[in-house]
Amino acid sequence: MSESPLKRMASHRKLKAGTFIFEFDTPGIGYILKNAGCEYAVLDTEHSGFGIETVKRVMTYARAAELPTIVRSPSREYRDIARILDAGADGVMLPMVSNADEAKSIIASMKYVPTGARGVVLRSAVDCYTAGPTMEKLAAQNRRTLLVAQIETAEGVENAQAIGALEEVDCLWVGHFDLSCSLGIPGDFGHPRFAEAIDAVIEAGRATGTSLGRLVPDVETGIALYGQGFDFIAYSADSWVLGDAMAAGLSAIRSACAS
Repeated sequence: MSESPLKRMASHRKLKAGTFIFEFDTPGIGYILKNAGCEYAVLDTEHSGFGIETVKRVMTYARAAELPTIVRSPSREYRDIARILDAGADGVMLPMVSNADEAKSIIASMKYVPTGARGVVLRSAVDCYTAGPTMEKLAAQNRRTLLVAQIETAEGVENAQAIGALEEVDCLWVGHFDLSCSLGIPGDFGHPRFAEAIDAVIEAGRATGTSLGRLVPDVETGIALYGQGFDFIAYSADSWVLGDAMAAGLSAIRSACAS
């Protein structure tokens, strides 16, 4: 397989705009998002209830549409990380990475030898069922699998630079709700403590040359965060976009018809 577009995206700090998939594992989802302008998607298996069979299906849909897709794991455990990658994910997003040792354990779970200790499966969804020399296949997979570490604890903020300094970590992704809870200010994103934490993560990204990512609820937040240094911007999620658009459209029709 060729180099992952996600790896190319992570090599520069220009805007990369995508979205989250929480709800719709429909065959058309890859094309719908790609045609809407998404450069990547994040398939969530931490909070959505999606299982490994869904990951495998959605990765097939995404590959058909040439939409690079990261899968958010439900845990940092080997059994989850390896299965997600074996199902064809282009990269993995790991929750609540709080220090460099946790990141190193993740790297060991997702990379093949000599970088890690992931169990080997070939001629599968991993490599699009193609044949080839084993060591070339393993090296290619090590080069193309993207690692996104979520910074969503106070400890993670303190250690963000050490995490980002690891060569295999491609992106530091702020989990804003969980981070606010860890800081003792649930949902208060205007609090000085939250702003200080964000500044620390931004500085870690700059110091290590690591991409920064964030899910944003609206256009204004996405623009503001890009200006601060975040380059992987995930605009909303599938079910939220549908709900908001439907509410806006129906409200406009009712308003016009009532006048």
